[in-house]
Amino acid sequence: MKPANDRELVARIIERAASRGLTLAVAESLTGGLLADAFVSVPGASRVFTGGIVAYDTALKHSLLGVDAAVLRERGPVDGEVARQMALGVRTACSTSHGEAVTERVGIGVATTGVAGPDPDAQTGQPAGTVWIAVSLGAVERQQLLALDGDRSSIRTAAVAAAIVLLWECFDADGDS
Repeated sequence: MKPANDRELVARIIERAASRGLTLAVAESLTGGLLADAFVSVPGASRVFTGGIVAYDTALKHSLLGVDAAVLRERGPVDGEVARQMALGVRTACSTSHGEAVTERVGIGVATTGVAGPDPDAQTGQPAGTVWIAVSLGAVERQQLLALDGDRSSIRTAAVAAAIVLLWECFDADGDS
């Protein structure tokens, strides 16, 4: 059963992740920190939320999140494979380490990349409202293309809401009921 609103859904995600001993991190481009805010606005988030990376610039998607440079060059930053690699990469980037060794890898990565507008993407020409979201949860990796309408703010808000729903759906795909 899906909760009535995003805040309630985030609270349930936090509970479910905590009960499974999972941590969570976000990689954001067009949402610019709104996804992280959706999690940290809920009491108890510190039990699972480790952090986030706002990689607005394409080069940062490669240098901070490990997105393949060839994929970025060939497809641009607004792409399903880029979103997938961002979600996977933030699991490593926001892991805790002791010296050089990673001691605890983040269990859940969520990513957003897209065109908030009002202009099309400068690199690919994709229109405003083109958004890719992705989740990496255990062995489950999902990407979703969104074609959103509205102004810049509403596109960014809708991308956050869709990313939260996709994460919720991935829990079930990962075998947790």
